[in-house]
Amino acid sequence: MAFAGRSNVGKSSLLNCLFGRRLAGVSKEPGKTRTINYYLVNGRVFFVDLPGYGYAKVSRDERASWGERITAYLTGEGRLRLVVGLVDPRIPTSPRDVELATFVRAAGRPFTVVLTKADKLGRGALAQAAERIQRELGLAEPPLIFSARSGEGRRQLLAAIARMVAA
Repeated sequence: MAFAGRSNVGKSSLLNCLFGRRLAGVSKEPGKTRTINYYLVNGRVFFVDLPGYGYAKVSRDERASWGERITAYLTGEGRLRLVVGLVDPRIPTSPRDVELATFVRAAGRPFTVVLTKADKLGRGALAQAAERIQRELGLAEPPLIFSARSGEGRRQLLAAIARMVAA
């Protein structure tokens, strides 16, 4: 399972919530995840935290290197069962979010989208954001809703991951 999304979308917080403990480093400053990080879950499945795309205080060359490593991982890793794209519903969908969805589908990888930071929006605004993101990313299924702070959506995301592991 690979977890991808823009910088500061909450990938590390989501992973920590799924694990039930702090493994992935969390920072308020975007771009802190600079390597592809592997976490072995239950001795049989790797959760892979990919560097975020977008803003990070690094050189253009380093950012390009991240892109090359991520592309190689997403296209070349034979054991990859699912790419989880994380999107912050409070901000406009970026061209990079659209590129990720398009690239993952073109690579023939299963893809699901999770809206992070769900606790920061009211129910109506969250529903509108989910519809917008589903439309803009061309998703067949509505995105999952998730909050690392409250744990909302944790069971649903774990169930989706379990289905892909079993497949």
